Amino acid sequence: MSLNNKPQILLTNDDGIRSPGLWAAAAALSKIGFVHVAAPRDQYSGAGRSMPSTSDGTIEPRKVTVNGKDWTVYSVGGAPAQTVLHAVIEILPNCPDLVVSGINYGENVGSGVTISGTVGAALEAAALGAKAIAISLETELEHHLSYSEEVDFTAAAYFAAYFGRLLLEKQMPADVDVLKVEIPSDSTIVTPWEVTRLSRKRAFDPVDPQRESWDQPGWIGYRLADDLDQDHSDTDIYALRQKRVISVTPLSLDLTSRVDLGELESLLRKGEGRGDKG
Repeated sequence: MSLNNKPQILLTNDDGIRSPGLWAAAAALSKIGFVHVAAPRDQYSGAGRSMPSTSDGTIEPRKVTVNGKDWTVYSVGGAPAQTVLHAVIEILPNCPDLVVSGINYGENVGSGVTISGTVGAALEAAALGAKAIAISLETELEHHLSYSEEVDFTAAAYFAAYFGRLLLEKQMPADVDVLKVEIPSDSTIVTPWEVTRLSRKRAFDPVDPQRESWDQPGWIGYRLADDLDQDHSDTDIYALRQKRVISVTPLSLDLTSRVDLGELESLLRKGEGRGDKG
């Protein structure tokens, strides 16, 4: 901690610098620390932890008013993970005490979390050694790529600060690199929360492009999967859709499969060297 002896918090997202969800989080987080805002210049949903070579990396300071105070914030020409890198390497004086990514328009649950730019930014922060949260609000699909003012971020902003404070105050277990927080659309500040595991289900199914030939531009869309109400009771999807509670899922940078490595090696080596010899 340096500036004013307050915890240094980096706030970013994947929806872009103009997102109301970003500013709702900024207002709430400013109550627990000094908030630096650096967010992608453009909408970058679905970017995961990507580092596009086409990003220009420009950084544009902007002036905004949050909670009646003038802030200098930074619009970055890059994906969410790249934005985190630019912020830590170029904008901030030191690695922040906490990085919060969100608040995202739309939930990030199940096996598709690696698609999420919200989660990707948090993972990049964790890889740099920072405590990190990825926070998303369940919304209708029509709002996912919007800056809709119909979406109420009050509860999500409250819990961004709530879990942010917990991360600043407590030492997480060694394998907890990111807390992924999912807020049901009907949540209030008294909605209960529970720790969940990542569902193996796919929350959104792809929708094929509607075009007459391949030389026409085509975008693969998505829709909610049909069987989301049938899941294990300890998963993020079940907590969000069935229990209507806030889901808090610990994520690890270690993507190694939870298998006995010796058993797997034995299986792979079984019969080794017994191939056809002509």
